Amino acid sequence: MKFIILGCGSSMGVPRPDGFFGNCDPNNEKNYRTRCSALLKTSNENILFDTSPDLRQQLLRHNIKKIDKVFYSHMHGDQTHGINDLRPFYLSSKKQINVYADQITSKYLKKSFSYIFNSYSKEYPATLKLNKLTKNFFMKNNHKKINIRSVIVNHGNVKSNCFIINKKIAYISDVSKIYKKDYKYFRKLKYIIIDCLWYDHHPSHFNLEKSLLMVKEFKPKKAILTNLSPVLDYAELKKILPKNVIPAHDGLLLKL
Repeated sequence: MKFIILGCGSSMGVPRPDGFFGNCDPNNEKNYRTRCSALLKTSNENILFDTSPDLRQQLLRHNIKKIDKVFYSHMHGDQTHGINDLRPFYLSSKKQINVYADQITSKYLKKSFSYIFNSYSKEYPATLKLNKLTKNFFMKNNHKKINIRSVIVNHGNVKSNCFIINKKIAYISDVSKIYKKDYKYFRKLKYIIIDCLWYDHHPSHFNLEKSLLMVKEFKPKKAILTNLSPVLDYAELKKILPKNVIPAHDGLLLKL
């Protein structure tokens, strides 16, 4: 199995649409960040985590020819507004794609993108099938069972979901608080991909200090910082990080 960080940028990406790079050096390609999405590639399936507004660009870059399932972390636009780019995968497979979301996210998706989930005519059939996100989801990869555990965290004034795959990798893209009762799920994994917006406090995201505190608490073999704003230059950030922590960059591939 492989896990690809398709995009690691904050809600406006780097650079922002107005060309603003902030502290980021435009000569370093790792400072060009699309909005957060990720992909789990198994022998049988491609499983997508969130549909960022940059999804089309991300899928073309990685030559992704099919999407089998989609898991949504939460309902914010930078995680959902690329949903239209799933339509070609329905057209090629002639099968609705199963998407999984919590109750609040499901309500938002059905209200905002009703045409995707309802058949209005023969020419425009429903392309996605909405399913309830469960705490534990099981699937198979070459006859081996894969578990995707969903863990609810705070993300400012909304809830978000983290995803832990086979007790090996945790994807925590948007978080301001992880409940202590859930710490046990995050300890001693191979990889933790964790929200790190910038240096200062933020009400909806971990800053660098909080991200590193969580890494110290959970003790993964390697931690990767994602959801990076224009405040965080890749090279400058890398200089000050512990040896087992790196900044994410678009296209970063992890083998599981």
